Amino acid sequence: MEKNQYIVALEIGSSKIVGAIAEKTSSGFLNVKYLQEEKHLNSVRYGIVQNVENIKSGINRILKNLESMVDGRVTQVYLGVSGRSLHSIVSEVNRSVGSTEPITRELIDRIIHEATSTPIRNHDTVDIVPRAYYVDKVETTNPVGQFGSSIKIKVNLVVAKPALKLNLNRLMTFGIPVKDYIVTPLAVAEQILSDSDRELGCMLVDMGAETTTVSIYKNGSLIFLNTLPLGGRNLTLDVMTGLKVLEETAENIKKNINNPLDPSNVSDVRIDKVNARDASNYIAARTGEIIANINQQLADAGVTADGIQSIILIGGSAHLGGLQQKLEETIKIKVRMGQNPPTLNILNSEINRMEYIEVFSLLAKAADLIPAGETCVELNKYENGPTFEGTLPRQNEPARPKTDKPKEKDKPKKQWNWGGKWADKLKSLMSEDDETDEDQ
Repeated sequence: MEKNQYIVALEIGSSKIVGAIAEKTSSGFLNVKYLQEEKHLNSVRYGIVQNVENIKSGINRILKNLESMVDGRVTQVYLGVSGRSLHSIVSEVNRSVGSTEPITRELIDRIIHEATSTPIRNHDTVDIVPRAYYVDKVETTNPVGQFGSSIKIKVNLVVAKPALKLNLNRLMTFGIPVKDYIVTPLAVAEQILSDSDRELGCMLVDMGAETTTVSIYKNGSLIFLNTLPLGGRNLTLDVMTGLKVLEETAENIKKNINNPLDPSNVSDVRIDKVNARDASNYIAARTGEIIANINQQLADAGVTADGIQSIILIGGSAHLGGLQQKLEETIKIKVRMGQNPPTLNILNSEINRMEYIEVFSLLAKAADLIPAGETCVELNKYENGPTFEGTLPRQNEPARPKTDKPKEKDKPKKQWNWGGKWADKLKSLMSEDDETDEDQ
């Protein structure tokens, strides 16, 4: 019988690290029960690890906790890739082919590989996403099996600064290898967007603590990806600086204003001794800047608002009061909140929260990638030894067969009679001691 597989995924964000384990059953179901997180401050800036040792220690604690939960040992992990420098570049490759032979999958793979043969200055390619295929200048969704004299493939190279992946490699130096790197925004899009979203046109906006990643899909394919160095923490820092309060206080104020993006309707109350309306002015101003930058990504992608049917909003900072409505009013596109991947069965209600959508998407993607028979966790094994009745035999001494005849050791032990001569002897000794004491 085929054994269940265990998958471990890690997502390192600007404010926290999240690790989770999913169990992939032999029938293909994906169950999630165990998740751990560690919050941090200033160890990761704009998605790029700055303090490797701090994050390494945090990952180690997360994995140890997960191991105790599942009663096993983590042997490998899938690691999410995201950060400020992550973006897409369009590349095209043309090839003349023999018109008498059909186009094969192997040929397509070789042509796509050519797209990465030219180095990109100061950047590494972390993934390749096909965008469009053309056979004899006619666009097609699947060229395999077709005949033609030429083929052109347009791809999106997803690239990042070398430091992004270099520091991720440095994290995993305590003996647990990375099975694969997965580009987080691509995994999320693959898991939560519908076919109609991609076909009709949509914008996936992942608003985190220090970055906002925008992915645009049209005609079934990714056409643009970019990461903005702006996020929810910028709002907090503006309140902290402007009203001269601690960051923790500013964060609490931000979360406790019902709709901070409409300052004129914010009640004139005090939260942590700070006027809520004053804080709202700072929050609304910075959020307006972030929305303007999100809107600009449409122009950068060469897409008009009319060509996009929906905006899907996710991320830890996406739950800011009034953000969904403000985004919709400004960009004039229908906005909805993203939902956790439907392919996962989240068994623990305490972790079934939208803030973990990235690590859940990584688990779902990894479940598709992991080879049959492999696992990320080796469960502890326990064996039951033989059962004996009564006491165990001494070492090197054979067990005695049972008989109805009582054994010597089973006979009642001799009870000492403290009467008679023994009592008299004791009494005599005690009398002698008393006499000796009197003589002295």
